[in-house]
Amino acid sequence: MKNHNLYGIIIALIGVFLISPDTLLMIWGEMSAFQMVAWRGLLSGVTYLIIWFITRPKFITSDISVLFSKWGLIISGCYFINTTFFCIGIAIAPAPVVLFCIATAPVFAAILGQFILKEPSNKLTWIAISMVLIGISISIAGANTQKISFDINIIYGAICGLASAITIALSYVMVRQKKGLPFVLPMCSGVIFSGLFALVLTGFPNMMEGNILPIIITGLIIVPVPMYLLSYASRFTQATNVSLILLLESILGPLWIWLGTGDQPADLTIFGGFIVIISTGSYLFLSKQN
Repeated sequence: MKNHNLYGIIIALIGVFLISPDTLLMIWGEMSAFQMVAWRGLLSGVTYLIIWFITRPKFITSDISVLFSKWGLIISGCYFINTTFFCIGIAIAPAPVVLFCIATAPVFAAILGQFILKEPSNKLTWIAISMVLIGISISIAGANTQKISFDINIIYGAICGLASAITIALSYVMVRQKKGLPFVLPMCSGVIFSGLFALVLTGFPNMMEGNILPIIITGLIIVPVPMYLLSYASRFTQATNVSLILLLESILGPLWIWLGTGDQPADLTIFGGFIVIISTGSYLFLSKQN
């Protein structure tokens, strides 16, 4: 079972369902971007450490050596860049621009998977990616109630979104490349450094502003556990599949917001979400990749 594509898909779906309330908790937190990254990065690092100690108690020394290998440093760097650049992008640019760029993660996963892992994506995969991008575009257009006027920050925001997309895709490809190596410790170091970086920018006196409890929940559970499951899933199914499934979070998130705040999604957002769900579900059902 564990060597089958279906196992990885199921694990990834569980991870996406668990992470889907994240946006709602971020709203309830009422914190600034870097303050939130500081809390989430440091708390997620604690959870990753606990997972590491539980799952790898006999391999602490060897795992630390893997952390400082080229493979470990790449994964660590990916998580640092992903969490930090996402924060910067959302802070300086319109969210729709950043979110659309992040939605290109499956494209980069397919390209990186072909070059690094020699796992070419078939026509069905590219059709699914195209349909999901269309659905995400429609959803973002429906959610965007403010006119986006062009300025230099839009370019910077797009670069940040693309950096997040590339690094999350690369992390899944790297985990899949060496399935036997431990990936939790590199993930841990990446998010902890992102948290420390954000903490320096935020400053200790400002860390207690906002609502702490929702961010503690998301930092300790909602972010690290699903991200661990998604990385684990990439050992058993292609990184492109994991990246596609991850995009379901952008559809499930607004539903949680609707339930938690009463902010009903626009018709276009619901229609775009329907396209994403149908496209992803059809692809996963029809795909015969192993």
